[in-house]
Amino acid sequence: MILLLLVASLLCAQPKPEITRVVLGGDVMLARHVRANAVRQKDAAFSFRKIADHFRTADLAFVNLESPFAATGPYFEERMVFRAHPSMTEGLLLAGIDVVSTANNHSRDAGPQGIAYTLEVLANSKIAATGTSDPPVILERRGVRFGFLAYTFDQRNGNHRDDDPRVAMTDPIRMAADVAALKKHADIVIVSMHAGWEYWTKPNAHQVKFARAAIDAGAAVVAGHHPHVAQPMERYRDGLIFYSLGNLVFDQAERPRVHQGLVADVLFEGKMLQRYEVRPVRIRNTVPELGTPLP
Repeated sequence: MILLLLVASLLCAQPKPEITRVVLGGDVMLARHVRANAVRQKDAAFSFRKIADHFRTADLAFVNLESPFAATGPYFEERMVFRAHPSMTEGLLLAGIDVVSTANNHSRDAGPQGIAYTLEVLANSKIAATGTSDPPVILERRGVRFGFLAYTFDQRNGNHRDDDPRVAMTDPIRMAADVAALKKHADIVIVSMHAGWEYWTKPNAHQVKFARAAIDAGAAVVAGHHPHVAQPMERYRDGLIFYSLGNLVFDQAERPRVHQGLVADVLFEGKMLQRYEVRPVRIRNTVPELGTPLP
């Protein structure tokens, strides 16, 4: 009886696991009109001013970086080639972005050297990158190791005839192996998925197959983007899937819903996914604002 009481006392004395808040954002494009506004305002972080606090106060903040950095211009083009000036990292730094996905259909927009240069610029700013880098990202917060992986359905973007092996593609078999390998070193795995049909408000079969395969492989969360509009989320098994968070920092205005996105706050208690909260994003002239949490 004394032994049982002692064990019970020790169990009660153990501290409750701390809460870790991970904030996930969608597509961030730092070229074209976003760059032009920054130059006009003489403020490279102009587009991040109204959302910075929400991301900066998170334990971990993630977005998809839709534009590689380029050592030379042009930095403003009306076509679908995004080349960001390295000074535009100021917005990411203001918002306290910890990790970005560099695997998307614009990964190669800055030419053959763009991938390596982008990783160099991010590393100099102490921003981790996943999707075109090796090894995968592992960041520790409150004693919990968070691993990040990123994949894209396309990297050619109509401009290339072959694939660059540095850009991770949405191959479910390769991804499952990557998740399994990362789980040996990380407590929680978050997978970034750049896929889907642009401007469609529902996920396609490829998105569903890949995202569910990630959870089946052991990932806790899948953060989707690329459609440029928000799509539904899904509780699948023990994980969370955000099929598309839509745009976060972007200059699109010609189509419905492209100026509306989502930001997801995912809370972990120790190593366990506890709950999540989703806030709407409204973009006005490349500047996003956050609304109140959705019910």
